[in-house]
Amino acid sequence: MKIFKRVRYFLFFDTKTKLLLVEAFIFLGWARVLKSMSFSKVASSLGEQMNETSLNIDDLNRKLLKQISQAVNMMSRYTLWESMCLVKAIAAMKMLERRNIESTIYLGTAKDETGKMIAHAWLRSGPLYLTGAEEMERFVVVSKFAKKVIKK
Repeated sequence: MKIFKRVRYFLFFDTKTKLLLVEAFIFLGWARVLKSMSFSKVASSLGEQMNETSLNIDDLNRKLLKQISQAVNMMSRYTLWESMCLVKAIAAMKMLERRNIESTIYLGTAKDETGKMIAHAWLRSGPLYLTGAEEMERFVVVSKFAKKVIKK
């Protein structure tokens, strides 16, 4: 019954939003595949290690960044696989890369309440955080990857 309600809800979106949601779903799947591989093989596809992109943003991209953030965060709840912080960050980064928009993925660590080491990932483009911002303050950045635009 829930599936029909979700499909009906999806059908109310305009075509542009539907396409963005489908793209987010596909990239979340691709990011999950990448997460299952050894990180040393995936790291080079994330950008320049220990580098960051600019905090400046083109005002034309601000709306698009928010739409991509919403699409990835929304679709991550409906995947058949685990789509947590790193998967969402990679998916959003790949969506921005397709549109030639710079972004930086941050990887951080912290200790939870029991003293166990935990990790988190988040994505920033310009001054906006697209994924993972809700918990990033708890974590110490241990690595970052800048995906810079290729000038044409």
